[in-house]
Amino acid sequence: MKKRVLFVCMGNICRSPSAEAVFRKLVDDSGLKHAIECDSAGTIGYHSGEPADSRMRKHASKRGYKLDSISRKFNPFTDFDTFDYIIGMDNDNISDLERMARGNHDLEKIYRMTDFSPDHIGRPVPDPYYGGDDGFELVLDLLEDTCEGLLNAIRKETD
Repeated sequence: MKKRVLFVCMGNICRSPSAEAVFRKLVDDSGLKHAIECDSAGTIGYHSGEPADSRMRKHASKRGYKLDSISRKFNPFTDFDTFDYIIGMDNDNISDLERMARGNHDLEKIYRMTDFSPDHIGRPVPDPYYGGDDGFELVLDLLEDTCEGLLNAIRKETD
């Protein structure tokens, strides 16, 4: 049975679509496309139907990632049932997801992105939207590290 991962940030135009792209490339490169799926969503629907932020796409492209997902709002009535891992980028995202959870089964699926990196546990993946180029690069640095840890965690779980 496929493992399904959903990355969540606030607007689904910077961090979560980047996490989706980084993780998808890792999954594809590791030959696990048949075993793992991923998607992304936002806790708000303000940007629903829009592509990822152009600055984020530019920085990701320089590293070989293609951010081609379209923003959508997290739907607690379907997403908690569909996904095995629901991964928030910061404490606000985690709090929003916990408020939407329908019970312990949903709560057990919620993780912080940096839970999957021993070097960054508890650290948020900061929102780069109002900052400069350094913020977008930092997000990608953190995601490359934490997505590798996530993939390793899923591999251990399925072995």
